Amino acid sequence: MQLSLVTLLVPSYADGIRFFVDGLGWTLTADEDQVRKRWVTVAPGVPVVDPHLTRTQILLSVATSQTQEAARGRQTGDRVGFFLQTDDFARDADRIVAAGGTFIEDPRDESYGTVAQWRDPWGNLWDLIEPAHL
Repeated sequence: MQLSLVTLLVPSYADGIRFFVDGLGWTLTADEDQVRKRWVTVAPGVPVVDPHLTRTQILLSVATSQTQEAARGRQTGDRVGFFLQTDDFARDADRIVAAGGTFIEDPRDESYGTVAQWRDPWGNLWDLIEPAHL
């Protein structure tokens, strides 16, 4: 098994696409009208050309209930719920800030690499990590 998709609640599909695709440079991997909703997925990096290779993607989902609306930005409580790995911490930290993310701590060196916590525009907590072995 492989984890292929994770749902992230966003205020609108346009907001999600603007942050991840326009801001962070991710790939819009699907945008399909399904009448009652849209199926919108994004993934870091370039499109996968081999259909046998998969990567974890984010399904952008617009809240359709009060419970979902209340969870937007707090999907994992006060824990880091999402982890981005980079080969250039400074470059991608600058890109995150320019796109609307907010770092809540300065980068720190850990045994596994350089890391800092940040929040996306909706409040979800992420780690940006440049592994020590890169």
